[in-house]
Amino acid sequence: MSACCHRVASYATVAAAVHHVNPLPTTSSVNCLQVNNRKFWQRRGAGAVVLRSRRWVIEAAFRGGEEVEKRGQPPRCYSLDREAVAVEKGGVDRRTEVMVAVAATVVLGVGNRVLYKLALVPLKHYPFFLAQFATVGYVIVYFSILYLRYQAGKVTDEMLSLPQSPLIAIGLLEALAAASGMAAGAILSGAAIPILSQSFLVWQLGLSYIFLGRKYRFNQLFGCFVVTVGVVITVASGSGTGSLMDAGLFWSILMIISFFLQAADTVLKETIFLDAAQRLKGGTMDLFVVNSFGSAYQALFLCLLLPFLSNLWGIPFTQLPSYLKDGAACFLNIGVMTNRCDGAPLLPLLFVIVNMGFNISLLHLLKISSAVVSCLASTLSVPISVFLFTLPLPYLGAPSLLPRGFVGGAAILVVGLLVYLWTPPQNSSTTQSLAS
Repeated sequence: MSACCHRVASYATVAAAVHHVNPLPTTSSVNCLQVNNRKFWQRRGAGAVVLRSRRWVIEAAFRGGEEVEKRGQPPRCYSLDREAVAVEKGGVDRRTEVMVAVAATVVLGVGNRVLYKLALVPLKHYPFFLAQFATVGYVIVYFSILYLRYQAGKVTDEMLSLPQSPLIAIGLLEALAAASGMAAGAILSGAAIPILSQSFLVWQLGLSYIFLGRKYRFNQLFGCFVVTVGVVITVASGSGTGSLMDAGLFWSILMIISFFLQAADTVLKETIFLDAAQRLKGGTMDLFVVNSFGSAYQALFLCLLLPFLSNLWGIPFTQLPSYLKDGAACFLNIGVMTNRCDGAPLLPLLFVIVNMGFNISLLHLLKISSAVVSCLASTLSVPISVFLFTLPLPYLGAPSLLPRGFVGGAAILVVGLLVYLWTPPQNSSTTQSLAS
């Protein structure tokens, strides 16, 4: 794993951006606290402070107007939530970019949940075909986009030459998560799965603390807990009297393991972006490199698990070719399937397109923020989707009733998000950083 502080080579980005900054005293150093202090730079004529990374801390020494890297000394590091900034005239605050990405992720997440329900109307007998079609579609579309970005120069040979082992691990984790999730989802009730999915956030907090060395303030941990409570209340209030244990403890544990694998997958992707920034000397990994190769390896491992997965869906492996052929006919709405697959191929195609957009926006949000923030954005789409299913949507028949505890659960969820986003006053956080 990378160290808690990554030294930026030659500090060129800051030096180039601050042409009119008053020179610092000889042999003075720019430490973490000064870098995060907006007034420190503005007094020297710099523009807006722009957050560039959550993992870099910049330390430079100036001697006679030239920068000299301190060798033989470990960099000074303080435990700050935002650990590095760059100064740039006319720059745009990174928080604005994150908030826009969060909004896009929430909208696409809602569309993804609603369209999946609609796509299963014509393909209600062929959900396994829809899953395999989407997996193959991801590989084709992602590599097509990757090729175009490579031709445009946005993807470099250095990006493509980075180690493949983490990407293989991503494919394996996603395939195992899909297999375990399908196995448990076939047994558990529909209301139990969203409740158990809240373990995803807990796993992400723990794994990011262990493998990324990320420390969370009390309000962030408490906010995540409140968000989880809000989602559980929103979903559980509309379910029957069934218990999570009705299907057996084993299947609940298996579903929790599935979400653990998904959390490990997202933390590993965040690690890839952080390590790539070191290997690319300040550059960033294009997200389509991660998406393309990760999806390809996932498809490979799913092919190896195909006999097991087909049996989970009640399809004998020997009958799988016939099943896929009938599923394709239903998807295209041709032949004898014309009267049985109303809404195809429009609804399934819309789901696949929106699902791709959701995955891309989720990975982009993870790249510019963290795995926990991307999880919270995805979680926010749950109560919104529950509300939309109470509206008269086409193909779904009579709308569902709004759960009794929906308003209260949604309010608790929003409060949890606000608590998580609340930032303590600068002075108190500085004091705590120095104390640590």
